[in-house]
Amino acid sequence: MKEFILGLPKVELHLHIEGSLEPELLFKIAERNQIDIPYDSPEALRQAYQFEDLQSFLDIYYQGAHALHTEQDFYDLTWAYLERCKLDNVIHTEIFFDPQTHTDRGIAFDTVINGIYNALLDGEKSFGISSNIIACFLRHLSQESAIETLESILKHQDKITGVGLDSSEAGNPPEKFKYAFQLAKQAGLKTVAHAGEEGPAQNIIDAIDMLKVSRVDHGVRCVEDEDLVKQLINNKMALTVCPLSNIKLRVFNDMSQHNIVDLLRRGVTVTINSDDPAYFGGYMTDNFMAVNQSHKMTKSELTQLTINAIEASFISEELKDKYRIEVTNYLENYRANI
Repeated sequence: MKEFILGLPKVELHLHIEGSLEPELLFKIAERNQIDIPYDSPEALRQAYQFEDLQSFLDIYYQGAHALHTEQDFYDLTWAYLERCKLDNVIHTEIFFDPQTHTDRGIAFDTVINGIYNALLDGEKSFGISSNIIACFLRHLSQESAIETLESILKHQDKITGVGLDSSEAGNPPEKFKYAFQLAKQAGLKTVAHAGEEGPAQNIIDAIDMLKVSRVDHGVRCVEDEDLVKQLINNKMALTVCPLSNIKLRVFNDMSQHNIVDLLRRGVTVTINSDDPAYFGGYMTDNFMAVNQSHKMTKSELTQLTINAIEASFISEELKDKYRIEVTNYLENYRANI
């Protein structure tokens, strides 16, 4: 099965680009920008990636992101992620970035988006990987700050497909950003939101009803509400699940307890994603492998995870058709050659 997973075309819908900053690249960028890091080596930093909850992760996540200053930094960060996508056979990715993490410390919005966007353009030329960009509001900040950030997003609507909502879910329910999301929708942007990771199932319901999201990021606590699960199935509302992240942040104690495969078998449109792979110990192939090792999936089920992601993506129907055929042919050809 390892060979099959390695070759399986994959689509990633939940990736924080700042969370793909590997310690080695962080040290390189910090040295270039003459920024001190409170660790002696990349390995010492990696050993600090032991998190008790979401907030303990966010503390070190923001510390790493603060090393990013120039357009070249954001280009290098994104390019390194795309190189990993190539290794994992990711054919399409929809990446998040957190504008406020950078603008609040004096980094121009243009610097951030141009570095990311130019790398993605080069990634499509060099690797054939298509992509979309989603700008996320930090939910621990105010709605006013989100609306101010939206003004910058709208100036780059040729580059940015949608808006999202991330950071600390506890104490920051979807309703806090209802008006900001309404403005984004009116402007023609797609909307997604983190919900049902550290927060309750009600946050998933509110993200759907109040923020009018096209898909829910994480969403694994939907099982607390059986009516919600049925709604997700009936409406084909996608959940962008991040298995290794969920274990690292103790949403589940062990992968054997994770509910993604049960949800898939019940008909929920679940997808596999890597979230913040530099911090959580795995990119796309790693996540597929970890889930399969604990739950023993069929090749058809593994393929369905990619099909689900294609359906839930924000690409054109023409490109969806192309990718569906590619994935289906991969499964059929693999079976034919066994």
